[in-house]
Amino acid sequence: MGTTTFTGPITAGDVLDTTGTTVGTLKNVGFVEMAQSYAVNQTTTETATATTIVIPAYSTIVSIDLITTVAWSSATTTYTISVGTSATATELVSATNANSVSKIALVPATLAQSTLWINTGTSDIQVYVKSGAHSVTNGLGTLVVRYIQAINA
Repeated sequence: MGTTTFTGPITAGDVLDTTGTTVGTLKNVGFVEMAQSYAVNQTTTETATATTIVIPAYSTIVSIDLITTVAWSSATTTYTISVGTSATATELVSATNANSVSKIALVPATLAQSTLWINTGTSDIQVYVKSGAHSVTNGLGTLVVRYIQAINA
C-alpha cells in the first residue's frame, strides 16, 4: 500500500470562512488527528529510551496508549511505564501500571503534564519511555501517541 506525506498540518471541511450565522455558513474546517506508534519491550526500556515518535511543535496530544501483548511483570511489583520528553521520561505521563494485557490509557497526572499535552511548545518533541524493573517475563507492547499537529501555531 502506498503512503502520502504532507509537510504541514492537514485541515478538512467545506466551509473555509464564516459568512453568516447559521450552520452551512459557519466555518467548519478542523484539524486532522495524527498518530505515531513505537514497539516497546519492558527489558530494553528499564532506563529511558528515546522512541522514533516525534511530535511537531505547537501540537495538542489527544491520547497516549500502551497496547500490551505481554503484561509487564516484576518481582518487586514495579510493573510500570512512564512517558516523557527526556531521560526522566515523566514529562507526559507518570509511572502507570502496565500489568495486564489490554489497551492501557496513559494520562497526565500533573498540571505541568496537562499543560504540555495542550500545547507541546515551540519545538518538536521526541518521546521517551521508561519501565520499572522486569522479572522473568518481559512486557511487550506498542505505544501509540495521537495528536493534532500544529493546532496552537
